[in-house]
Parts: sequence; structure tokens; C-alpha cells
Amino acid sequence: MLEFFGHFSPVLQALLGTLFTYGITALGASLVFFFKSINRNLLKGMLGFAAGVMIAACFWSLLAPAISMASELGQIAWLTAAAGFLAGGAFLYLIDKFLPHLHMGLDSSKSEGIKTSWQRSILLVMAITLHNIPEGLAVGVAFGAAANGSVSGASLAGAIALAIGIGLQNFPEGAAVSIPLRREGFSRKKAFFYGQASGIVEPIAGVIGASAVIFLRPLLPYALAFAAGAMIYVVIEELIPEAQREEGGSNTDMATIGAMAGFVIMMILDVALG
Repeated sequence: MLEFFGHFSPVLQALLGTLFTYGITALGASLVFFFKSINRNLLKGMLGFAAGVMIAACFWSLLAPAISMASELGQIAWLTAAAGFLAGGAFLYLIDKFLPHLHMGLDSSKSEGIKTSWQRSILLVMAITLHNIPEGLAVGVAFGAAANGSVSGASLAGAIALAIGIGLQNFPEGAAVSIPLRREGFSRKKAFFYGQASGIVEPIAGVIGASAVIFLRPLLPYALAFAAGAMIYVVIEELIPEAQREEGGSNTDMATIGAMAGFVIMMILDVALG
């Protein structure tokens, strides 16, 4: 796999990596053709798994390399990491406040962002799209950082491990979008369309992230920390609350177990492959 990716430019590597993560989202969304509903406890476990993967990726794939790079570039490592991390969170905060969206299971009157006349289905997809912006950005920045071989802490293997990890958590995320839409009355094809559409932003964000850090080397540690901050914002703001929400007698144990499993799997991927 390393030899295959090594033949391409970093931007193309980022595009291929994020096309993979998008494809896994579509694969997860395709479960709507086989199931009309999803057990609430299973959904909690899936959302918890996604949260665990993202938390582990934030440290091993993003923050740790950012701190290492900042030191080698003569920057104040802790300040660079903190500034980038907080900037990433602020970026997602602003998008969350302005982009119209609606979280699963809530009434249309509880939509967030600028008020709009968009259909409920569009608002639901926009909420999931928020998850995928920092994921695509993280993969793109990782491949861009790997292109700078003179800086330790980032490698092509590590970038591929991150793409695999993000892809793993995208599978349940795709199903978590399309199947609830089907339960709300959407046709299977329409539910699948919206489910896979939520992941289209990942290749776009990936290419932007890779392009930015390739040409602006001093931005590398900031960009990695920025992606980490954006991902943590999504985890705390959306994934964990949704996974912990009580509904129909479900409990929070599955969410916790899923998060633990996701964290360990991503940690193993990054340490073993990176």
C-alpha cells in the first residue's frame, strides 16, 4: 500500500485517502437497502465508536506530530499546539452557529444556525456534514505533513492509518444517517442518497488541507492541531450527547463500550502502522 501511494503527489494522496473515507460512508449508508430501522442501543454503540476513533486520532495522528514539528521548527511547542487546537474548535463553533442544520431525533423547530426554509432532510444532512469537514481536513493535512520528510512525527504510513481509522468510523456514521431517515418515511434510494451525500465534503476538505500545508511548511503544526481541535469539538458537541441521549429504554453502556473500542482500534492502527 505504501508503494502504491508513494507514486502520487501528496494532494492526490489526500484525494485518494478521502475518497476512501467517503466510499466507506456510502457503504454504511447502503445498509438502508437491507434494514428499515436500527436498534437504539446499537446506534449508541456506533456513535460511541466514532467518538473513540476521533479522540484517539486527535492525539496520535494530529496533536503529537504537531508538538514534535513545532519543536523542530523552533516554535514554542505548547503554544503552537494550543493555538491551533483552539482555532479549530472556534472554526467549528462558528460553522455550527451559522450553518443551518438539525440533529437526528429532534423536531424541525429545534434546528440550529441561521433560520431557513430548507427541508428537514437537508437540515439533517447538514448536521452530519459538520462531522465530516474536520475528518477530511485531518486526513488531508496528514498526507501533506507526510510530504515534508524532513520533519519527524509524520509519515505516509501514519496518514494512511488515519484514513483507515476515519473510514472505519464512517461506516457506522453512514448507517446512522440513512437508516433513521428511512424510519422517518424516506424511500430507500432517497435515504441512501442523503446518507452518502453527507460524506462528499471530505475529499474537498482533504485536498484543501493537503494543499495548504505543502506550500506553507511553518503552518504544519498549526494545521494538525487545528484539525484536532475541530474534531474534538464535533465529538463533544454532537457525537457524545447523541450517543448518551436516553430514548426508548436504551442505556449509555453501549456508547461507552463503543467509545472504548474505537479508541483502542485507532490507537493500534496509528502505533502499529505509523
